[in-house]
Amino acid sequence: MNKSEIRKKILKIRKQNSFKNLKINLSLLMNILKKAQISNKVVGGYYPYNYEVNVIKILQVLEKKKYQISLPKIKKNSQMEFFCWSIKDPLSINKFGIPEPTSDKMVIPSILLVPLIAFDKNLNRVGYGGGFYDRYIKKNKKVITIGLAYSFQKIKEVPTNQYDMKLDFIVTEKKIK
Repeated sequence: MNKSEIRKKILKIRKQNSFKNLKINLSLLMNILKKAQISNKVVGGYYPYNYEVNVIKILQVLEKKKYQISLPKIKKNSQMEFFCWSIKDPLSINKFGIPEPTSDKMVIPSILLVPLIAFDKNLNRVGYGGGFYDRYIKKNKKVITIGLAYSFQKIKEVPTNQYDMKLDFIVTEKKIK
C-alpha cells in the first residue's frame, strides 16, 4: 500500500475506534521523559484533530509537573513553529480547521509529542502528508520525538523517502516501542 491508501484505511479504523475511550500509557511516557533527563522542560504538543490521540490530559499532567507546554502554529512556506500555551489559554482556528495558540511567545521544544496516522516497528510514521513535522524535526535535530498512537495504527511497514524523519519513541495504550 502507498501512504495515501494507508491514510484512508487507518483513518477509517481510527474513527471506528474513537468511541472506545482508549488512553495512552502515561507511565511509559513519563519513564521516557524521566530517562531523557531534560533540563529544558518544554513540550511541543498538539491539539487533537480528526480522532487523533487526545493529548490534552497528558498535557495537563505535564503542566502540573512544571513542563512548559507549547502548541504548533502553521507559518508561511508550510513551516511550523511552537508557541507557549497553557490549558486555560484561548485558541484560534487555523486555515486547516486546527486550533492554535494565540500566544506570540515562540519556544523550541526539547520534547515533541507527534500525532500520526500509522507507524511501524522501525519508528517510521505516516502523517497527513503535509510534511510539517518532518521539516520541523529535520530543522530541530536535538528534539526528542515521541509519537502518540493506538496499537491498531501499527502496520507492517511504512513506505519512506528521504524527507521522512524517524521518531525516537512511539507510545500507545499498550507497552510497545
